[in-house]
Order: sequence, then structure tokens, then C-alpha cells
Amino acid sequence: MSMKTAEAVESSAVGMANRRAHERVSATFDVRFQEAQDAARALRAYSLNVSAGGLCLRTRKSYDVGSRVRLQMTVSGEDFDLEGIISWVRDDAEAIGVRFIDVSEADQNRLQRVVSSFKR
Repeated sequence: MSMKTAEAVESSAVGMANRRAHERVSATFDVRFQEAQDAARALRAYSLNVSAGGLCLRTRKSYDVGSRVRLQMTVSGEDFDLEGIISWVRDDAEAIGVRFIDVSEADQNRLQRVVSSFKR
């Protein structure tokens, strides 16, 4: 289900921010999707914000809430290969929310360091 107005997107984002376990910061970087059914071609997107627990992406590809995705990204010189679940979709804004899953402690610490570097 898509929200149709900027106010609805903003209101929804505020509501989600109150439920987040990790602080999100604005950050723009390339993200590559590795899709099992099309492994020879990486689909690209870019981030709007990131946290140690997930990120918001701008992408033209449609995804369903609950879908699993593999992401590759380089943020502040740190390479990440992460798995996530699509938490929400905003078709009108061409944006999706991805919650990271099965993140190692080392990657979790690196993500937190990267997020903190954007707050400076």
C-alpha cells in the first residue's frame, strides 16, 4: 500500500523513528543489490539515511515488504556485505526501508563507527 502525500510520508517516518533501536543519520552512498535470480547483474540504489540497524534507499526497482535482500556497499571506506529484510515501501517516493539481519558483532561495530562519523 502506498502513501500518496508528502505529509503522510513525513508522518509515517516520524512514527517509525520513534520505534527505531538505532539512530539514523543522513548519508548518501551507492548500494548494490545482489539478487539470487539475477546474479550476473547487480541492481543499484543509493542511500538516503543509515543506522547500525538498517537504511532507507532510493530505488526504482519494486520490492515487497518482507522480501530478503543482499546488499553490498562501501561507506566511508568500509566495505559491507549485508543481508536485510524490506521493512516498508513508499512507491510514490521510490524509497524502501531495509532492516539488517544476521549482522556479525564485528560488522555491527563497524556500522556504528560509520554512523557516528556522519554525526561529526
